[in-house]
Amino acid sequence: MGIKLFFFGLIIFFIAFLLGILFRKNIGEKKIKSAEMKADEIIKAAENKLADAKNKLDDANKRLIEIENIYDTKISDANKKALEIEREAILNAKEKILKMQSEAEAEISKRQSELRQRENLVLQRENMFEQKRDILSQRENEVERQFEYVEAQKLNLEIMVNQKKSELEKIAQLSYSEAKEIILADVKKEVAIDCGKIIKEAQVVAKSEADKKVKNILIMAIQKCNIDYVIESTVSVVELPSDDMKGKIIGREGRNIRLLENLTGVDLIIDDTPEVIVLSSFEPIRREIAKIMLEKLVSDGRIHPARIEEVFEKAKQEIENKIFEEGETAVYELGIQNLNINLIKLLGKMKYRTSYGQNALKHSIEVANLCGIIAGELGLDILLAKRAGLLHDIGKAVDHEIDGSHIAIGVSLAKKYNEPEIIINAIEAHHGDIEPTSGIAVIVQIADAISAARPGARRETLEAYIKRLEHLEKIACSFDGVEKSFAIHAGRELRIIVIPDKINDNILPLLAKDIAKKIESELEYPGQIKVTIIRETRAISYAT
Repeated sequence: MGIKLFFFGLIIFFIAFLLGILFRKNIGEKKIKSAEMKADEIIKAAENKLADAKNKLDDANKRLIEIENIYDTKISDANKKALEIEREAILNAKEKILKMQSEAEAEISKRQSELRQRENLVLQRENMFEQKRDILSQRENEVERQFEYVEAQKLNLEIMVNQKKSELEKIAQLSYSEAKEIILADVKKEVAIDCGKIIKEAQVVAKSEADKKVKNILIMAIQKCNIDYVIESTVSVVELPSDDMKGKIIGREGRNIRLLENLTGVDLIIDDTPEVIVLSSFEPIRREIAKIMLEKLVSDGRIHPARIEEVFEKAKQEIENKIFEEGETAVYELGIQNLNINLIKLLGKMKYRTSYGQNALKHSIEVANLCGIIAGELGLDILLAKRAGLLHDIGKAVDHEIDGSHIAIGVSLAKKYNEPEIIINAIEAHHGDIEPTSGIAVIVQIADAISAARPGARRETLEAYIKRLEHLEKIACSFDGVEKSFAIHAGRELRIIVIPDKINDNILPLLAKDIAKKIESELEYPGQIKVTIIRETRAISYAT
């Protein structure tokens, strides 16, 4: 009984197990069908997306083809423009080459004409030397004739003495010594008259010859030292690659431009002028430093406070080196040796100093060359004369830093660096403050006046120049007893002719002093003005 129940239970369990399997199978099939349906939906969605992607790819390919066509078109247009630009560049280059050729031909023709003029000058000088040689030979002959005439007169005098001696002894019954005294007195009178005439003629001839020789020496010196002057200005211009650079130079809230102006002491003028910045300053060295700074900053493109300070130091050092090179070049070209290195630096500084628009270093070099030429003609020391001419305005290198006139400063510097006494006197006397003690000092005075008085050397309009000379002459003529007045030597000297009946010799110094005081009170002028008064007395007699 128990076994049957066991088997019956086992059968029921087996049937229940089969029913569970069938139920799970049915549920699994339903899940599989549901999964297959979802998979079909996913596949369809993927196929739709794939179709959309293919459509987009086709559209992209079409757009790419269109872009390629546009790019090809633009490339062809660019090639055409490049060809046109190339043709224009070739044409411009040809035009520039033709222009340069014409300019070169013009320059060559100009140089040839200058050479021809110099050849003509050489020929004229040769002819002048030939004429002088003929004149000298004629004078030698004249001297010989005069010597023969004197010898003949001497013989005649001896004969006359002997005759008068015999006559006096016979007629007057005089002693020999008494007769000798009478004869000598007569002879002395005649000889004194003849000697006076000969001396006067010799003085006239010597003066005319000296004037001619001096003029020839000065003309030759000026011709050899022909320097072109460029009037110095107080502004410099820096070109910019574009107007955008102005904003960088100004900086945020103006910090860059403020730093630039504070470091250099130069005013930066930034206005509507395209691609240009103007630097304004009366100090040429500061202006040059600022110009070099801006050019370096613009070319580099990095403009900020740290970079500005770095470039400022570099520009400052560059200017210091350039100053020494300028001084060294001037000394080397003139052949001057053993000059103190500090004086060389001061000479280089004069490159950036001006006097009435005239560059101080160029003026000093020209004066040195003129001094050397004149000294050579007069047989003086050429190198010493050049040295004096080069250093005569050395005080102008620091007269804006030290109180006093450039003459007093120059004398102090020359003494400090052990220059010879002749150089010191030439510096001190070149404006006539003291009397020159050597021929070299006089030559420096002359060369300085020539260099300063040349047309175009100093910035002064012709109208202002003429007015100043007329005012000088007017001041002199305002005094009683003045007949005429003449302003000469570019207004550095005033020659006055007085009426001899109204002005005597004792009044002349007082009149000169009064005129000089009136000039000082009414006129502004550089240097000194020499007042010279001339009173002429003539004695006329007629021989009948």
